[in-house]
Amino acid sequence: AKPQHRVTVPEFWMGKFPITQAQYKAIVGRNPSRFKGDRRPVEYVSWHDAVEFCHKLSAKTGKQYRLPSEAEWEYACRAGTTTPFHFGQTLTDKLANYDAIYSYNNSPVGHYRKQTTDVGSFPANAFGLKDMHGNVWEWCLDHWHDSYNGAPSDGSAWIKNTKDGYAEYRITRGGSWSGDPRVCRSAYRYYFSPANRYLYNGFRVLCVAPRT
Repeated sequence: AKPQHRVTVPEFWMGKFPITQAQYKAIVGRNPSRFKGDRRPVEYVSWHDAVEFCHKLSAKTGKQYRLPSEAEWEYACRAGTTTPFHFGQTLTDKLANYDAIYSYNNSPVGHYRKQTTDVGSFPANAFGLKDMHGNVWEWCLDHWHDSYNGAPSDGSAWIKNTKDGYAEYRITRGGSWSGDPRVCRSAYRYYFSPANRYLYNGFRVLCVAPRT
């Protein structure tokens, strides 16, 4: 989306991986995922499910957990880079889990796994975060807006209602196992209804840094 805009993001702690099925079951008591595996990312979770998980995790630990804002997610994904992917100009099936039948920037055609993979199976970015490209789409706090005109500059979630008919939709980032490399780019953004569940949607959590 355009226009590009400068954002100042306060300190936060981001989960190294998307929330796994084992973690989700430990907090919520069930595992809705279609591609079963304790270390696979939980999927088939709605935005509301993800928010509920954060609330329960916060209550259990006494720390403040939530979904990241879109700005926080992109900052964490890029890890200081400005290229399409934090790996560089292209993506390969050795770097992420996506539909590698498709090419981007002359990347080699690879294997389409057609399902999720264990978290942490691919290299990390410069911040030590893994699976920021592919595997599962990751829910963000923000409502969908079709441009960045009027977006916050402080890294907070943009939750104002819009006039384009998509006010109820929530942002997802990162692409998934079923997406082509274009939608896995650091800058790519998409949206889903917050009540809908899909087998390519998951999430990772952010812990708010305590004030000193």
